[in-house]
Amino acid sequence: MSEQKSAAWNYWHPVWRADRLAPGEVVSLVLLNERLVLWRDQEQGQFQAAADRCPHRGAALSLGRVEAGQLRCTYHGWCFDRQGQCTSVPALAGFKPPSSYRLDCYKVRLEYGLIWIARGDATLPLFEAEHDSSRRHLLCGPYSVNASAPRIVENFLDMGHFAFVHEHLLGHREQCEVMDYFVGLDAHGLVIENAQAWQPKASVNANEGTLVSYRYEVRAPFQAALYKSVTKDGIALFICPHEPERSTVWFRMALVDHESSDESLIAFQDRIFAQDLPILESQWPKCLPLEHGMELHCAADKASVAYRRYLREQSICFGTV
Repeated sequence: MSEQKSAAWNYWHPVWRADRLAPGEVVSLVLLNERLVLWRDQEQGQFQAAADRCPHRGAALSLGRVEAGQLRCTYHGWCFDRQGQCTSVPALAGFKPPSSYRLDCYKVRLEYGLIWIARGDATLPLFEAEHDSSRRHLLCGPYSVNASAPRIVENFLDMGHFAFVHEHLLGHREQCEVMDYFVGLDAHGLVIENAQAWQPKASVNANEGTLVSYRYEVRAPFQAALYKSVTKDGIALFICPHEPERSTVWFRMALVDHESSDESLIAFQDRIFAQDLPILESQWPKCLPLEHGMELHCAADKASVAYRRYLREQSICFGTV
């Protein structure tokens, strides 16, 4: 495994909406430049993931089908159980496949409405608001982005663009000053506190402008969350890093708003990210520069600078230069 990918595999990564993979369905995907097959069995509804390559002759397993909870390769019909062990070689009647006849499997978990994949023993990124039963939980996305995952996280942490990219919603050009804020570390990762912005429309049902204080948390290299002081809402950013310059984004929202419709809340988040999208896809280089001097910084960029330092300390190279 290349150095660029090895450190990133120490974390869990979201790859698919759980409600969009039906029992018996098989799909292909790319995670950290590796081709994977993801499937869901009909019997227990469990999700499974493996390298999208049959160990027999290299055919894509994503072309296969699920039969009685097992994945059958469409090339020679080899069948693999939930643990990746080959259970059947149709060309050899009565043959019992040895333990070496198995798939390269990945760990799979379901959380935040998403299917997550990992190789190592890392814990899932913490989004505390998810476990507050008084909140309303919604999932927005997927959004396909031709940009690196680190560029997307940095944009999420950046408040200086509110008044220009999200004018009349999250900011206004006549009140665009970014006041000083706190940046530090806790036991779980990077923390930004007291990051304030005047917002004309801080939420879907806001009728007047207000000063909003944000708390940001980065609990994994390609995942982050924010909490708003005024609305008390929590929003998590979850990214699947397909390739260094191609990602999929979801937002998990934990809201105190129980009146607005799902459609209006999701549409508001869609509108915000639609404004970010052309900016993210225009940035050059597409991968986030970690070397000093490649881009200029100012005092308002403390969060961005801290995030880049955090990536270096975690030895994250994927999606960076």
